[in-house]
Amino acid sequence: MEQKCNIQIIEWEDLDKRKFYSLGVFMTMITRATVYPFTLIRTRLQVQKGKSLYNGTFDAFWKILKAEGVRGLYRGFMVNTLTLISGQAYITTYELVRKYVSCYSSNNTVKSLVAGGAASLVAQSITVPIDVVSQQLMVQGQGYIVVQVFHTDGFRGFYRGYVASLLTYIPNSAVWWPFYHFYAGKENKYLVML
Repeated sequence: MEQKCNIQIIEWEDLDKRKFYSLGVFMTMITRATVYPFTLIRTRLQVQKGKSLYNGTFDAFWKILKAEGVRGLYRGFMVNTLTLISGQAYITTYELVRKYVSCYSSNNTVKSLVAGGAASLVAQSITVPIDVVSQQLMVQGQGYIVVQVFHTDGFRGFYRGYVASLLTYIPNSAVWWPFYHFYAGKENKYLVML
């Protein structure tokens, strides 16, 4: 017996933007606050020489907690939260570019490929400078990092690793979205057949 299911796909135009932006930022902030100490520990473990300071994740956790307190585990957190903007910018760019490309192509793969790449370009342009400052704070813990980075390397210093980030995230996003839409379409066809 064939039963039809109607799955409602909420399009960008149908989305309540106030809820999307406020709840999205709130939920992401809660998640980041939970995992941030381990982001800080990972960063410190990656930049240390051998095992000069820490012998692993839990050793680092206890040593940082003992020497710097809970605040030490959240060093750079406030700066890092600025990257929340990039997540919202990513989705917004993706949807707007996808809509724009729809004027020129009805091919779902083309729309997703272009929109995913553009979304990553925008997001990384926001994220990389914030990450540079945040990671410096995680490691050095000094309050004048922005001034130091600018004094040492100028504006370019905030974009260390930018090209590598673009070469990582743009292809990833550009390929991921077409697959998402392809399989979302397959899932809907499969459910209608059930």
